[in-house]
Amino acid sequence: MPHSPFTFRCLPLACLLCMLLLNIGVCQAQVQDSTQTDSTKQNFNTRVIENLKELSKRKTIMGKLMKALLDFDRADEEVYGLDAELIRKEYEKHNYKIVRRIDILTLDVFGYSINDTSKVPDTFLEKAGNSLHVKTGRGLIRNKLLFEKMKPLEPLALVESERLLRQTKYLLDARIIVNEETTTNDSVDVFVVTKDIFSLGGSGSYSPSSGRGRVTLRELNFLGQGHQIEGSYKFNMDRPRPWEAAAYYTVENIGKTYVSADLAYVDENYYKEKSLFLRRDFFSLNTKYAGAVGASWIDERILLPSTPEDTAARFGNVSYTRQDAWLGRALKFKSYNLGYDSRGRVILGARVINTNYTTTPTGNFQDNTLMLGSVGYSIRKYYKDRFIFGFGRTEDIPVGTLFTVTGGYQDGSIWDRKYFSTSLSFAKYGTNFGYLYGKAGYGSYIRDDRWEQGVLDVETMYITKLSERGNWKLRHYLLGRGTIGIDRHPEELLSINDDSGVRGFRSDLVRGTRRITFNYEANLYTPLSLLGFRLATFVFADVAWLSTGNQSSPFKESPYRSYGVGFRLRNEFLSFSTIQITLSYYPKLPPNDNLRDFRIYESSATHYDLRDFQFNRPGVADFY
Repeated sequence: MPHSPFTFRCLPLACLLCMLLLNIGVCQAQVQDSTQTDSTKQNFNTRVIENLKELSKRKTIMGKLMKALLDFDRADEEVYGLDAELIRKEYEKHNYKIVRRIDILTLDVFGYSINDTSKVPDTFLEKAGNSLHVKTGRGLIRNKLLFEKMKPLEPLALVESERLLRQTKYLLDARIIVNEETTTNDSVDVFVVTKDIFSLGGSGSYSPSSGRGRVTLRELNFLGQGHQIEGSYKFNMDRPRPWEAAAYYTVENIGKTYVSADLAYVDENYYKEKSLFLRRDFFSLNTKYAGAVGASWIDERILLPSTPEDTAARFGNVSYTRQDAWLGRALKFKSYNLGYDSRGRVILGARVINTNYTTTPTGNFQDNTLMLGSVGYSIRKYYKDRFIFGFGRTEDIPVGTLFTVTGGYQDGSIWDRKYFSTSLSFAKYGTNFGYLYGKAGYGSYIRDDRWEQGVLDVETMYITKLSERGNWKLRHYLLGRGTIGIDRHPEELLSINDDSGVRGFRSDLVRGTRRITFNYEANLYTPLSLLGFRLATFVFADVAWLSTGNQSSPFKESPYRSYGVGFRLRNEFLSFSTIQITLSYYPKLPPNDNLRDFRIYESSATHYDLRDFQFNRPGVADFY
């Protein structure tokens, strides 16, 4: 078996300093355990930590390495309001009062506490780390708030503003508090406190055996004004051209319009894109209007159907330009209870997509204008929890229901046809139950009373409640997905690569039109810190069935599988991607592909994600 390359991350020098800060006790992202912890848990936690401490005291190479890398004496910060629905009852009595005053406090990265604002940096390294970072401007925070000075306080405005701040990429956490001491019968004073992350960061990888690597740099909060810049470069690639590059620029919430601008430039071997979009999402429960307008220029090489004799993938070139615009309007039901605002919304949306091809590999591509209209019903709310995907920071858990029906008409240069789709999704969450998500959707074009290019999509995900034993925390993740293509074009093919089914699996020859996948993972969050990065370990198993043809069942084919173990490192104070190293075993491999049974590889992406119930633009059902 060929030797498996080991890949490692390269970090900018300035951020290495920030890593060292956490090793002296700066990082405080985890919740302090209750004094009510039973003796069994305490004994387990103490026994493991003490054994590791004893190993680190030995004068061996392993002992010295453990002493240098592991931090056993972390001071954890208490976090308030967890496991609670974001609509907090104590705020209901303040609805429709006049906001008399808004005080905003923005905290730097190191040495400060969002729950204890009297805490300040007291070491040279903490102060040095903060000097490398430009703190978020208060005006930027003010523009995120859904309430204004000298105006009535709308229901949900406080909790929705806190959620929007917390989900901002350059903020670690946020709290919005009503000053009860100065509150009157008709007015309130509001205090807003936010804590930054170190916005300059990146990631990288390098394989010594092949010389192949990747470097990514990003700035999430340029000069404290919220501008986000990211660039990546890949080199020594085994492709027709040895390098690839990409750059992205985003300006969030221009003024206080909640309109954002996205600019993208991608120059890869098989995909090239230049695009510019202005967008406004249904960012809050109370948002009335959303929409976007933009244009893109795309050149790509798509995979063509393979035969059993093929030893290399066959590709075709597609080039096109696209103009895209949509507008949505949310209608809420009347509520006669001033202390409660209904979360249910009816949303109407319309979209126009104009596509013009300059190069096509087959006759299944045509210039066209697609007009879509949709109606949806959305109920969404949020809970707070930790250790879902983060390593101790507060996370917002979306739950609710979203039902949509979409219809449209495609005016093409060769043929005209109609379009229809519908989907239903829901999620439930409880501290003693965990998180359950389900979705089912179907979409298809209709031409001459014949349904074509259809897709049936189903998905379910379950995340168990957090199990704790001392400072060790465990969650299980289960994900099942099915994508069934119905009368698809021959060049429209599904893969099982990475997030599409089997993590770490990469093959251009394994393609089909019907796919069923199941994924399992157990994630153990440890109390250990490695160079200031929180450490988690995991085991996983992936199974994927794939078939070709509109009538064949995926279960008639033997599945592709992967089993593995790995660890993740994450620093919530920095903008680095999660560092992940995985060892995987693949019992079945395609006969004509140069793959290995065992692989050690790095990744910065997680295999799971929470689905929001925010209504997006009307669109065609995805098939990828």
